[in-house]
Amino acid sequence: MKAVVFRGVGDIRLEDVAEPRIQKPSDAIVRITASAICGTDLHMIRGTMTGMKPGTILGHEAVGIVEELGKDVRNLKKGDRVVVPSTIACGYCSYCRAGYHSQCDHANPNGPTSGAAFFGGPKDSGPFDGLQAEYARVPFANVGLVKLPDNVDDDRAILLSDIFPTGWFGAKLAEVRNGDTVAVFGCGPVGQFAIASAKLLGAGRVFAIDRVPSRLDMAREQGAETIDFEGEDPIETLLRLTGGIGVDRAIDAVGVDAVAPHKGPAAKEAKKQKAQFEQEVKAVAPKQKPDGDLWVPGDAPSQVVEWAVKGLAKAGTLSIIGVYPESGRFFPLGAAMGKNLTVKMGDCNHRAYLPHLVDLVATGVFDPATVLTQVEPLTDVIEAYKAFDRREAGWVKVKLEPGREERKAA
Repeated sequence: MKAVVFRGVGDIRLEDVAEPRIQKPSDAIVRITASAICGTDLHMIRGTMTGMKPGTILGHEAVGIVEELGKDVRNLKKGDRVVVPSTIACGYCSYCRAGYHSQCDHANPNGPTSGAAFFGGPKDSGPFDGLQAEYARVPFANVGLVKLPDNVDDDRAILLSDIFPTGWFGAKLAEVRNGDTVAVFGCGPVGQFAIASAKLLGAGRVFAIDRVPSRLDMAREQGAETIDFEGEDPIETLLRLTGGIGVDRAIDAVGVDAVAPHKGPAAKEAKKQKAQFEQEVKAVAPKQKPDGDLWVPGDAPSQVVEWAVKGLAKAGTLSIIGVYPESGRFFPLGAAMGKNLTVKMGDCNHRAYLPHLVDLVATGVFDPATVLTQVEPLTDVIEAYKAFDRREAGWVKVKLEPGREERKAA
């Protein structure tokens, strides 16, 4: 089968690999009808998430059809159409029962203190082969597969695999309540869903901070008040537009690949921090392999958390859902403590939220399809990765379709 394979930092390939097989009674084999490219995949290729095992299939988002079931999967049948949660969970340990599926005691073969197990990740997360392929093995399939209603098509379902739950998780961590003023840093796919989720949870105002015009346009279409951090100082603007108070809740939807402003009023302060940022990049990405303007790590890993702390009102809440590796040991602790901030963060517990979010989409309460901007055949995946990595205009979320070329030819 065809699959996207990680060969090293700055090196991914579309290869022919062996099809997966049932290994345990709780497994299922799924024929993938839709996968997607995520910013987390870019962390691995850029080198800001280390420990990837060469030969690992990438990708942690998928929709598909059940092809084969282990004997202990008793709630599904062959032919069921399903969405795959990005994180893997057993469903029976105390953490899963409490809704902390990303902290499952049994899913990660490295042991219960090893953190989240997810598809297509580094050795510390399993490793498990990912979902940018024609077929995938899904462990704990009775929990790790969620059946889809007929009226939720693949274009919508693929957004339920990871980014809608993660955006929802971010808004829940931020404790968004009716009337709150919320700042979302980063208007990529997860940021767009954090904006939508904050509004669904009753936010009165949502500010969206980014520098990519097409992403800011999408945020504005959702009703967010947009701030281009290379056109104005984002903190000065947040404070001015909130009467000097700041926002009640802030969501970091960027993570370690944050970039500093290279022009505009905020660039002067960023220039003063250049040496600090360079040290941070060395710590989080000790091995890099840029190819021209491709696969370049963000040049200011702590920029967003610093802005978020500055932009929050006293006693506000900071939610961190952007990815940071263990080597990222930077945080404006004193400033956060001085403002009595609440800080929450973590890997999304996808399975805990998926049934509710599927219902929101199926009943028409929310349509996630507006965030999907590209649909590409799996055979064009490398070029799609390059466009997504460069943040080319209009490239917000990319759906991949295995077998699309064959269907077109037929």
